[in-house]
Formats: sequence, C-alpha cells, structure tokens
Amino acid sequence: MSQNLGNLEETVLLIVAVMAEEAYGYTVSEAYYKHMGGRISISAIHTVLKRLEKKGLIISKMGGATAERGGRRKRIFEVTKIGMSTLEHIQSNRMKLWDLMPKLNFSA
Repeated sequence: MSQNLGNLEETVLLIVAVMAEEAYGYTVSEAYYKHMGGRISISAIHTVLKRLEKKGLIISKMGGATAERGGRRKRIFEVTKIGMSTLEHIQSNRMKLWDLMPKLNFSA
C-alpha cells in the first residue's frame, strides 16, 4: 500500500533511503542542501522525520553519545520496507507520466 506524500516528505524519505547510515537531522539537512540546492531548517527536517516515522515509512534508533555533540546521542533514521515500497510506487507512477511526454524537438 502506498502513502500519499508531500514533496518535502518524499524528498526527505528519498534522502534517508540513499544515505547508507548516519541519517539524522543534521546530515539529512546537509544532504538536502547538497542535492536540492536549498536550505531547510533542522526543526523542519525533524518535523518531517517524525511525520514519516508516524506513517511507518522510517524507523529510528538512538545512536551513541559523542564528544563532538557534547555527549548527546543522536536519533538515527532508516527506511522501512513500507517506505521503500512507497518510493518505488512513486517512481513507477512518475515514470509512467514521463513516458507519456511527447518527444519535443526544440532545434527546429
């Protein structure tokens, strides 16, 4: 079953999916900037991550405390099977629409 996602939810879910490990608020925010070219606040990222977790598309666990974080632990996220299925469904639907796009020749 696929879930309806907003653009930001879809983008954040995809970012978490492509991150091999260490997907937490700050790294997701930095990856968003790197790949999308825009900044988004950490609090907005955390809001989206909580929403995706509530929908069952990602899960989280607490990582270890580190000195660089002042001994604080970070919440690490990973995509669930339902999350991957949702991403695949979205990709499939988008490809169907792109396949319908007429081949335009702008060089004429």
